[in-house]
Amino acid sequence: VQLQASGGGSVQAGGSLKLSCAVSRAILSVFLGNTLGWYRQVPGKERELVASITGVGAINYAESVKGRFTLSRNNSKKTAYLQMNDLKPEDTAVYYCQFGVLWGQGTLVTVSS
Repeated sequence: VQLQASGGGSVQAGGSLKLSCAVSRAILSVFLGNTLGWYRQVPGKERELVASITGVGAINYAESVKGRFTLSRNNSKKTAYLQMNDLKPEDTAVYYCQFGVLWGQGTLVTVSS
């Protein structure tokens, strides 16, 4: 199983970005049997959970992103998406996806004021 994260970039405050996390080399039952999460980390701070979706589709959001971020999943593509709207400078971080015990490479999100 491999994870491929993409979609980071630089935007101004109030803008939007959509991150993708593709899970490759996994059969559908494995994809649906594990929780997939998006985390973020800034230098000097611990990695924090942004949003997660369980195998049965239960979604959890950090309080700081509720109402602005939306996590979704395309089972046929074995890909999860994090739609980030109304971005704020404090959302600037390296974003990582996690699937089971695996971590994808980070993708940098920079929000300027």
